Amino acid sequence: MQKSLRTFGTTTTDILALRDWVDAQQVTHLAMESTGIFWRPFYNLLEEGHTIILVNPHDIKTVPGRKTDVKDCEWIADLLRHGLLRPSFIPAKPFRDMRDLMRYRKSLVYMRTEEINRLQKVLETTNIKLASVATNVLGKSGREMIEALIDGKDDPESLASLAQGRLRTKLPQLQKALEGRVEPHHRLLLRQILAHIDFLEQQMQELLNEVEARMVPYKEFFDLLRTIPGIQLLTALTILSEVGTDLSSFPSSKHFASWIGVCPGNKESAGKRLSGKTTHGNVYLRASFAEVSWCLSRMKDNYLSSQHHRFARRMVKPKAAVASSHSVAVIVYHVLKKKKPYQDLGPTYLDTLDGERTKKQAMRRLEALGYEVNLSQKEVSVQ
Repeated sequence: MQKSLRTFGTTTTDILALRDWVDAQQVTHLAMESTGIFWRPFYNLLEEGHTIILVNPHDIKTVPGRKTDVKDCEWIADLLRHGLLRPSFIPAKPFRDMRDLMRYRKSLVYMRTEEINRLQKVLETTNIKLASVATNVLGKSGREMIEALIDGKDDPESLASLAQGRLRTKLPQLQKALEGRVEPHHRLLLRQILAHIDFLEQQMQELLNEVEARMVPYKEFFDLLRTIPGIQLLTALTILSEVGTDLSSFPSSKHFASWIGVCPGNKESAGKRLSGKTTHGNVYLRASFAEVSWCLSRMKDNYLSSQHHRFARRMVKPKAAVASSHSVAVIVYHVLKKKKPYQDLGPTYLDTLDGERTKKQAMRRLEALGYEVNLSQKEVSVQ
Protein backbone atom coordinates (compact mmCIF):
# COMPACT_ATOMS: atom_id res chain seq x y z
CA MET A 1 0.00 0.00 0.00
CA GLN A 2 1.35 3.41 -1.01
CA LYS A 3 0.69 6.43 1.22
CA SER A 4 1.05 10.08 0.17
CA LEU A 5 0.48 13.07 2.44
CA ARG A 6 0.03 16.69 1.43
CA THR A 7 -1.60 19.64 3.14
CA PHE A 8 -3.87 22.09 1.30
CA GLY A 9 -5.68 25.25 2.30
CA THR A 10 -9.39 25.90 2.05
CA THR A 11 -9.50 28.70 -0.54
CA THR A 12 -10.83 27.99 -4.02
CA THR A 13 -7.30 28.04 -5.48
CA ASP A 14 -6.13 25.52 -2.89
CA ILE A 15 -9.11 23.23 -3.48
CA LEU A 16 -8.49 23.29 -7.23
CA ALA A 17 -4.85 22.42 -6.55
CA LEU A 18 -6.07 19.53 -4.41
CA ARG A 19 -8.24 18.35 -7.30
CA ASP A 20 -5.29 18.44 -9.69
CA TRP A 21 -3.13 16.48 -7.24
CA VAL A 22 -5.89 13.89 -6.68
CA ASP A 23 -6.28 13.46 -10.45
CA ALA A 24 -2.52 13.09 -10.86
CA GLN A 25 -2.62 10.29 -8.28
CA GLN A 26 -5.47 8.66 -10.29
CA VAL A 27 -7.78 8.72 -7.26
CA THR A 28 -11.44 8.17 -8.08
CA HIS A 29 -12.99 7.79 -4.61
CA LEU A 30 -12.78 10.44 -1.92
CA ALA A 31 -14.08 10.49 1.66
CA MET A 32 -14.56 13.48 3.91
CA GLU A 33 -16.01 14.20 7.31
CA SER A 34 -19.20 16.23 7.54
CA THR A 35 -18.27 19.33 9.56
CA GLY A 36 -20.97 21.98 9.55
CA ILE A 37 -21.04 23.60 6.12
CA PHE A 38 -17.26 23.58 5.58
CA TRP A 39 -17.42 20.42 3.49
CA ARG A 40 -19.64 22.01 0.85
CA PRO A 41 -16.99 23.98 -1.15
CA PHE A 42 -14.88 20.81 -1.38
CA TYR A 43 -17.87 18.73 -2.44
CA ASN A 44 -18.96 21.23 -5.10
CA LEU A 45 -15.49 21.54 -6.66
CA LEU A 46 -14.52 17.86 -6.43
CA GLU A 47 -17.88 16.33 -7.28
CA GLU A 48 -17.30 16.16 -11.03
CA GLY A 49 -15.26 13.12 -12.00
CA HIS A 50 -15.03 11.67 -8.48
CA THR A 51 -17.13 9.53 -6.18
CA ILE A 52 -17.33 11.44 -2.91
CA ILE A 53 -18.44 9.83 0.34
CA LEU A 54 -19.56 12.32 2.98
CA VAL A 55 -19.44 10.64 6.38
CA ASN A 56 -21.16 11.43 9.66
CA PRO A 57 -18.46 12.09 12.30
CA HIS A 58 -20.37 9.83 14.70
CA ASP A 59 -19.71 6.86 12.39
CA ILE A 60 -15.93 7.25 12.13
CA LYS A 61 -14.79 7.78 15.70
CA THR A 62 -11.36 6.27 16.14
CA VAL A 63 -9.75 4.78 19.22
CA PRO A 64 -9.36 7.41 21.98
CA GLY A 65 -5.89 8.84 22.22
CA ARG A 66 -3.73 11.39 20.51
CA LYS A 67 -5.62 13.05 17.70
CA THR A 68 -4.38 15.20 14.80
CA ASP A 69 -5.84 16.18 11.44
CA VAL A 70 -3.32 13.96 9.67
CA LYS A 71 -4.26 10.94 11.78
CA ASP A 72 -7.95 11.65 11.10
CA CYS A 73 -7.29 11.69 7.35
CA GLU A 74 -5.34 8.45 7.52
CA TRP A 75 -8.10 6.80 9.53
CA ILE A 76 -10.84 7.89 7.10
CA ALA A 77 -8.75 6.76 4.11
CA ASP A 78 -8.19 3.37 5.75
CA LEU A 79 -11.92 2.95 6.39
CA LEU A 80 -12.68 3.92 2.78
CA ARG A 81 -10.14 1.41 1.45
CA HIS A 82 -11.86 -1.37 3.39
CA GLY A 83 -15.37 -0.26 2.41
CA LEU A 84 -16.41 0.52 5.98
CA LEU A 85 -17.86 3.98 5.40
CA ARG A 86 -21.57 4.67 5.28
CA PRO A 87 -22.18 7.63 2.93
CA SER A 88 -24.58 10.42 3.85
CA PHE A 89 -27.38 11.20 1.44
CA ILE A 90 -26.57 14.19 -0.77
CA PRO A 91 -29.12 15.20 -3.45
CA ALA A 92 -28.08 16.36 -6.91
CA LYS A 93 -26.82 19.94 -7.29
CA PRO A 94 -30.07 21.44 -8.72
CA PHE A 95 -31.93 20.22 -5.65
CA ARG A 96 -29.16 21.38 -3.30
CA ASP A 97 -29.57 24.88 -4.74
CA MET A 98 -33.35 24.75 -4.25
CA ARG A 99 -32.82 23.37 -0.76
CA ASP A 100 -30.76 26.46 0.16
CA LEU A 101 -33.56 28.71 -1.06
CA MET A 102 -36.32 26.81 0.75
CA ARG A 103 -34.37 26.62 4.00
CA TYR A 104 -33.68 30.35 3.91
CA ARG A 105 -37.35 30.98 3.24
CA LYS A 106 -38.16 28.88 6.31
CA SER A 107 -35.83 31.10 8.33
CA LEU A 108 -37.74 34.13 7.09
CA VAL A 109 -40.99 32.50 8.21
CA TYR A 110 -39.55 32.16 11.71
CA MET A 111 -38.41 35.78 11.63
CA ARG A 112 -41.89 36.88 10.57
CA THR A 113 -43.39 34.95 13.47
CA GLU A 114 -40.99 36.68 15.86
CA GLU A 115 -41.99 40.07 14.50
CA ILE A 116 -45.70 39.25 14.92
CA ASN A 117 -44.98 38.32 18.55
CA ARG A 118 -43.18 41.64 19.02
CA LEU A 119 -46.18 43.43 17.52
CA GLN A 120 -48.45 41.66 19.98
CA LYS A 121 -46.11 42.59 22.83
CA VAL A 122 -46.29 46.28 21.91
CA LEU A 123 -50.09 46.13 21.74
CA GLU A 124 -50.21 44.49 25.18
CA THR A 125 -47.93 47.26 26.49
CA THR A 126 -50.51 49.82 25.37
CA ASN A 127 -53.31 47.65 26.88
CA ILE A 128 -54.85 47.06 23.45
CA LYS A 129 -56.46 43.58 23.72
CA LEU A 130 -57.11 43.05 20.02
CA ALA A 131 -55.86 39.45 20.10
CA SER A 132 -58.50 38.51 22.68
CA VAL A 133 -61.27 39.32 20.17
CA ALA A 134 -59.77 38.89 16.69
CA THR A 135 -58.42 35.49 15.71
CA ASN A 136 -55.79 37.02 13.42
CA VAL A 137 -54.29 40.28 14.60
CA LEU A 138 -52.79 40.89 11.15
CA GLY A 139 -55.94 40.00 9.24
CA LYS A 140 -57.64 42.58 7.03
CA SER A 141 -59.57 44.13 9.91
CA GLY A 142 -56.72 43.96 12.42
CA ARG A 143 -54.26 45.47 9.97
CA GLU A 144 -56.51 48.49 9.32
CA MET A 145 -57.02 49.02 13.05
CA ILE A 146 -53.27 48.92 13.75
CA GLU A 147 -52.57 51.32 10.87
CA ALA A 148 -55.23 53.65 12.27
CA LEU A 149 -53.49 53.53 15.65
CA ILE A 150 -50.21 54.41 13.94
CA ASP A 151 -51.90 57.38 12.24
CA GLY A 152 -52.92 58.75 15.65
CA LYS A 153 -56.52 57.54 15.95
CA ASP A 154 -57.32 56.24 19.42
CA ASP A 155 -61.12 56.44 19.66
CA PRO A 156 -62.35 52.88 20.40
CA GLU A 157 -65.63 53.34 18.51
CA SER A 158 -64.00 54.58 15.30
CA LEU A 159 -61.38 51.86 15.51
CA ALA A 160 -64.00 49.15 16.05
CA SER A 161 -65.98 50.43 13.05
CA LEU A 162 -63.11 49.28 10.82
CA ALA A 163 -64.04 45.65 11.53
CA GLN A 164 -65.15 43.59 8.54
CA GLY A 165 -66.96 40.32 8.02
CA ARG A 166 -67.82 38.18 11.03
CA LEU A 167 -65.76 40.42 13.30
CA ARG A 168 -68.55 43.04 13.11
CA THR A 169 -70.67 40.79 15.31
CA LYS A 170 -68.21 41.53 18.14
CA LEU A 171 -68.32 45.33 18.05
CA PRO A 172 -69.04 45.76 21.80
CA GLN A 173 -66.11 43.51 22.73
CA LEU A 174 -63.90 45.27 20.17
CA GLN A 175 -64.62 48.68 21.61
CA LYS A 176 -63.52 47.51 25.06
CA ALA A 177 -60.46 45.74 23.67
CA LEU A 178 -59.34 48.79 21.65
CA GLU A 179 -59.38 51.19 24.58
CA GLY A 180 -55.76 51.71 25.53
CA ARG A 181 -53.02 54.27 26.00
CA VAL A 182 -50.93 54.51 22.82
CA GLU A 183 -47.94 56.84 23.13
CA PRO A 184 -45.73 58.24 20.33
CA HIS A 185 -42.93 55.69 20.83
CA HIS A 186 -45.52 52.89 20.57
CA ARG A 187 -46.64 54.21 17.19
CA LEU A 188 -43.03 54.31 16.01
CA LEU A 189 -42.50 50.69 17.09
CA LEU A 190 -45.70 49.53 15.41
CA ARG A 191 -44.75 51.30 12.18
CA GLN A 192 -41.27 49.75 12.14
CA ILE A 193 -42.56 46.25 12.93
CA LEU A 194 -45.24 46.38 10.22
CA ALA A 195 -42.67 47.58 7.68
CA HIS A 196 -40.36 44.71 8.61
CA ILE A 197 -43.20 42.18 8.33
CA ASP A 198 -44.07 43.50 4.87
CA PHE A 199 -40.42 43.27 3.83
CA LEU A 200 -40.15 39.67 5.06
CA GLU A 201 -43.32 38.67 3.23
CA GLN A 202 -41.98 40.22 0.02
CA GLN A 203 -38.69 38.31 0.41
CA MET A 204 -40.55 35.07 1.09
CA GLN A 205 -42.63 35.49 -2.05
CA GLU A 206 -39.57 36.23 -4.20
CA LEU A 207 -37.84 33.09 -2.94
CA LEU A 208 -40.97 31.04 -3.55
CA ASN A 209 -41.23 32.33 -7.11
CA GLU A 210 -37.59 31.43 -7.76
CA VAL A 211 -38.04 27.89 -6.40
CA GLU A 212 -41.19 27.36 -8.47
CA ALA A 213 -39.34 28.48 -11.60
CA ARG A 214 -36.49 26.05 -10.86
CA MET A 215 -38.99 23.25 -10.22
CA VAL A 216 -40.57 23.45 -13.70
CA PRO A 217 -38.39 20.61 -15.14
CA TYR A 218 -39.61 18.37 -12.32
CA LYS A 219 -43.30 19.20 -12.62
CA GLU A 220 -44.14 15.51 -13.06
CA PHE A 221 -42.87 14.66 -9.58
CA PHE A 222 -44.41 17.81 -8.12
CA ASP A 223 -47.85 16.83 -9.46
CA LEU A 224 -47.43 13.28 -8.14
CA LEU A 225 -46.78 14.57 -4.63
CA ARG A 226 -49.84 16.82 -4.80
CA THR A 227 -52.05 13.72 -5.19
CA ILE A 228 -51.31 12.80 -1.54
CA PRO A 229 -53.90 14.27 0.88
CA GLY A 230 -52.49 17.06 3.05
CA ILE A 231 -49.54 17.84 0.74
CA GLN A 232 -49.88 21.27 -0.79
CA LEU A 233 -47.55 23.66 -2.63
CA LEU A 234 -44.97 24.42 0.08
CA THR A 235 -44.78 20.85 1.38
CA ALA A 236 -44.26 19.44 -2.13
CA LEU A 237 -41.51 21.99 -2.82
CA THR A 238 -39.84 21.19 0.50
CA ILE A 239 -39.88 17.44 -0.18
CA LEU A 240 -38.38 17.79 -3.65
CA SER A 241 -35.77 20.31 -2.52
CA GLU A 242 -34.65 18.03 0.34
CA VAL A 243 -34.60 14.62 -1.40
CA GLY A 244 -34.79 15.32 -5.14
CA THR A 245 -36.32 12.76 -7.45
CA ASP A 246 -33.79 9.91 -7.18
CA LEU A 247 -34.37 7.82 -4.05
CA SER A 248 -32.03 4.99 -5.02
CA SER A 249 -29.86 5.83 -2.00
CA PHE A 250 -32.63 4.47 0.23
CA PRO A 251 -33.03 0.67 -0.13
CA SER A 252 -36.57 0.75 1.24
CA SER A 253 -39.26 3.01 2.63
CA LYS A 254 -38.10 2.02 6.13
CA HIS A 255 -34.66 3.51 5.49
CA PHE A 256 -36.31 6.66 4.09
CA ALA A 257 -38.57 7.08 7.15
CA SER A 258 -35.60 6.48 9.46
CA TRP A 259 -33.53 9.12 7.65
CA ILE A 260 -36.34 11.66 8.13
CA GLY A 261 -36.73 10.71 11.80
CA VAL A 262 -40.38 9.61 11.82
CA CYS A 263 -39.98 6.05 13.05
CA PRO A 264 -39.22 4.59 16.51
CA GLY A 265 -35.62 4.55 17.64
CA ASN A 266 -33.85 1.44 18.81
CA LYS A 267 -32.01 1.42 22.14
CA GLU A 268 -31.74 -2.00 23.75
CA SER A 269 -29.40 -3.61 26.24
CA ALA A 270 -29.41 -7.04 27.92
CA GLY A 271 -32.59 -7.93 26.09
CA LYS A 272 -34.43 -4.93 27.56
CA ARG A 273 -35.80 -2.12 25.43
CA LEU A 274 -34.56 1.09 27.02
CA SER A 275 -35.98 3.71 24.67
CA GLY A 276 -37.92 4.06 21.46
CA LYS A 277 -37.36 7.79 21.09
CA THR A 278 -37.17 8.94 17.49
CA THR A 279 -33.98 10.36 16.05
CA HIS A 280 -33.64 13.98 14.94
CA GLY A 281 -33.40 13.01 11.27
CA ASN A 282 -34.00 15.67 8.65
CA VAL A 283 -35.60 18.40 10.74
CA TYR A 284 -37.02 20.24 7.72
CA LEU A 285 -38.84 17.23 6.30
CA ARG A 286 -39.91 16.11 9.75
CA ALA A 287 -41.52 19.51 10.37
CA SER A 288 -43.21 19.43 6.95
CA PHE A 289 -44.68 15.97 7.58
CA ALA A 290 -45.88 17.15 10.99
CA GLU A 291 -47.78 19.94 9.20
CA VAL A 292 -49.29 17.34 6.86
CA SER A 293 -50.35 15.35 9.91
CA TRP A 294 -52.00 18.48 11.32
CA CYS A 295 -53.94 18.89 8.05
CA LEU A 296 -55.03 15.24 8.13
CA SER A 297 -56.44 15.73 11.62
CA ARG A 298 -58.94 18.17 10.07
CA MET A 299 -59.98 15.91 7.20
CA LYS A 300 -62.55 13.12 7.15
CA ASP A 301 -62.81 11.92 3.57
CA ASN A 302 -59.65 9.87 2.92
CA TYR A 303 -57.67 6.91 4.19
CA LEU A 304 -54.85 8.90 5.79
CA SER A 305 -57.21 11.07 7.83
CA SER A 306 -59.11 8.00 8.98
CA GLN A 307 -55.84 6.38 10.02
CA HIS A 308 -54.74 9.53 11.87
CA HIS A 309 -57.99 9.67 13.86
CA ARG A 310 -57.44 6.03 14.85
CA PHE A 311 -53.94 6.86 16.05
CA ALA A 312 -55.23 9.88 17.99
CA ARG A 313 -57.79 7.74 19.85
CA ARG A 314 -55.22 5.42 21.37
CA MET A 315 -52.09 7.57 21.85
CA VAL A 316 -51.15 11.13 22.74
CA LYS A 317 -51.26 13.72 19.96
CA PRO A 318 -47.47 14.07 19.43
CA LYS A 319 -47.11 10.31 18.99
CA ALA A 320 -50.13 10.23 16.68
CA ALA A 321 -48.51 12.97 14.59
CA VAL A 322 -45.27 10.95 14.29
CA ALA A 323 -47.22 7.80 13.36
CA SER A 324 -49.14 9.68 10.66
CA SER A 325 -45.90 11.28 9.44
CA HIS A 326 -44.43 7.81 9.06
CA SER A 327 -47.35 6.74 6.85
CA VAL A 328 -46.97 9.87 4.72
CA ALA A 329 -43.21 9.28 4.40
CA VAL A 330 -43.77 5.72 3.18
CA ILE A 331 -46.31 6.94 0.61
CA VAL A 332 -43.99 9.73 -0.59
CA TYR A 333 -41.20 7.18 -1.04
CA HIS A 334 -43.31 4.87 -3.21
CA VAL A 335 -44.91 7.71 -5.19
CA LEU A 336 -41.50 9.13 -6.15
CA LYS A 337 -39.90 5.72 -6.62
CA LYS A 338 -42.62 4.23 -8.82
CA LYS A 339 -43.64 7.53 -10.46
CA LYS A 340 -47.30 6.72 -9.92
CA PRO A 341 -49.97 8.92 -8.29
CA TYR A 342 -51.32 8.11 -4.87
CA GLN A 343 -54.39 5.86 -4.89
CA ASP A 344 -56.57 6.50 -1.86
CA LEU A 345 -58.13 3.46 -0.19
CA GLY A 346 -61.08 5.44 1.13
CA PRO A 347 -62.09 6.51 4.66
CA THR A 348 -63.82 3.19 5.46
CA TYR A 349 -60.98 0.89 4.39
CA LEU A 350 -59.69 0.26 7.91
CA ASP A 351 -63.21 -0.50 9.16
CA THR A 352 -63.93 -3.01 6.40
CA LEU A 353 -60.49 -4.59 6.82
CA ASP A 354 -61.62 -6.09 10.12
CA GLY A 355 -65.40 -5.82 10.08
CA GLU A 356 -65.95 -8.08 13.09
CA ARG A 357 -63.69 -6.01 15.30
CA THR A 358 -65.34 -2.77 14.18
CA LYS A 359 -68.78 -4.22 14.93
CA LYS A 360 -67.79 -5.26 18.45
CA GLN A 361 -66.25 -1.86 19.20
CA ALA A 362 -69.43 -0.08 18.07
CA MET A 363 -71.59 -2.42 20.18
CA ARG A 364 -69.46 -1.85 23.28
CA ARG A 365 -69.69 1.92 22.90
CA LEU A 366 -73.48 1.83 22.53
CA GLU A 367 -73.87 -0.55 25.48
CA ALA A 368 -71.71 1.78 27.59
CA LEU A 369 -74.28 4.50 26.88
CA GLY A 370 -77.08 2.27 28.17
CA TYR A 371 -78.46 0.87 24.92
CA GLU A 372 -79.35 -2.73 24.24
CA VAL A 373 -77.98 -3.68 20.85
CA ASN A 374 -79.36 -6.39 18.58
CA LEU A 375 -77.79 -6.64 15.15
CA SER A 376 -79.14 -8.31 12.05
CA GLN A 377 -77.46 -8.76 8.67
CA LYS A 378 -78.83 -6.45 5.99
CA GLU A 379 -80.04 -8.24 2.89
CA VAL A 380 -78.43 -7.07 -0.32
CA SER A 381 -80.75 -7.18 -3.30
CA VAL A 382 -79.26 -8.67 -6.45
CA GLN A 383 -80.31 -6.97 -9.68
